[in-house]
Amino acid sequence: MAFPPQLKIAATYMRGGTSKGVFFKLDDLPQAAQTAGPARDKLLLRVIGSPDPYGKHTDGMGGATSSTSKTVILSRSERADHDVDYLFGQVSIDKPFIDWSGNCGNLTAAVGSFAISNGLVDAARIPENGVAVVRIWQANIQKTIIAHVPITNGEVQETGDFELDGVTFPAAEVQVEFMDPASDEDGQGGSMFPTGNVVDEFEVPGLGTLQATFIDAGIPTIFVNAADIGYTGTELQGAINENADALLMFEKLRAHGAVKMGLIDAIDEAAARQHTPKIAFVAPPADYVSSSGKPVNASDIDVLVRAMSMGKLHHAMMGTAAVAIATAAAVPGTLVNLAAGGGDRNAVVFGHPSGTLRVGAEAKKLNGEWTVTKAIMSRSARVLMEGWVRVPQS
Repeated sequence: MAFPPQLKIAATYMRGGTSKGVFFKLDDLPQAAQTAGPARDKLLLRVIGSPDPYGKHTDGMGGATSSTSKTVILSRSERADHDVDYLFGQVSIDKPFIDWSGNCGNLTAAVGSFAISNGLVDAARIPENGVAVVRIWQANIQKTIIAHVPITNGEVQETGDFELDGVTFPAAEVQVEFMDPASDEDGQGGSMFPTGNVVDEFEVPGLGTLQATFIDAGIPTIFVNAADIGYTGTELQGAINENADALLMFEKLRAHGAVKMGLIDAIDEAAARQHTPKIAFVAPPADYVSSSGKPVNASDIDVLVRAMSMGKLHHAMMGTAAVAIATAAAVPGTLVNLAAGGGDRNAVVFGHPSGTLRVGAEAKKLNGEWTVTKAIMSRSARVLMEGWVRVPQS
């Protein structure tokens, strides 16, 4: 029996921050996959190698973790004052499912670089030497993001000495600004705290009532105190990911939190929305040893944060969750702010499993509602491989 040959699709494999994924230009995809729907999802699942009951992604480009099972589709933007439209797909490892409900803040650092290198940014906006300002429209969440991409001799500068905990080797620094991360699409605020409170009494069947901060900035996120769920905030991946009961507990917290935030109507809908909301736990500073063996001293950080991504403890911190951390830290009275010592602050250094990260946010209260104008962080990005990805035709 004869079988059709594989499809050959232009693609770039990139690292952005502590994530990596397969990047496509929209018009390089097969015609059926250029619009949202089953054909696109089926193609991208096969690119990554999902669903994989072995959990290895041996027959695809995925890395069998939430940080490395990602796809990105980019195109020139038709929106005023924007250069590129950025669509992100979080690919499930063991299920035939792609979650389009949120952004990947880490891969955002690679979007500007890819856009410049692939002709999606007008040449007049790219200096011969200096920094190119790339205006990104994040299509998943309808937000504007600004990437500051270093340029040398007219080309993207990828190498450098910027070190990022969670990434083994240094590279060039890319500053990313998430503009109005808690505003609605029309730029109006008021939705940063979906419940209307900076701290809520959060009742979860079987777990009791605990305090929680529900925030929608960068990505919908639920913060709880580490001590309330039996942790210290210094945990590494093994302490959570090798404990089936812990994973079930976090998913229960996440599902009930999603209902409380109004993201879903019923608990059983959470399974089809794995990427959002995120669930994270916080604690005051403490000494610990990171996953690389590097000591992290309590005096070097403001707060401890651990976050779950696609059902597992993240090895570092999702970029979008870092935006939520920065924003929550800037608002007095949230659990993140209180764990960091309380008071007014426009930046915070937090400890995560791989080390530390500094993030900043500008928050203010207008007409009784908290708003944030932007959140800022630094990441790095580079091309790992470029050419074509091969995909068996169905």
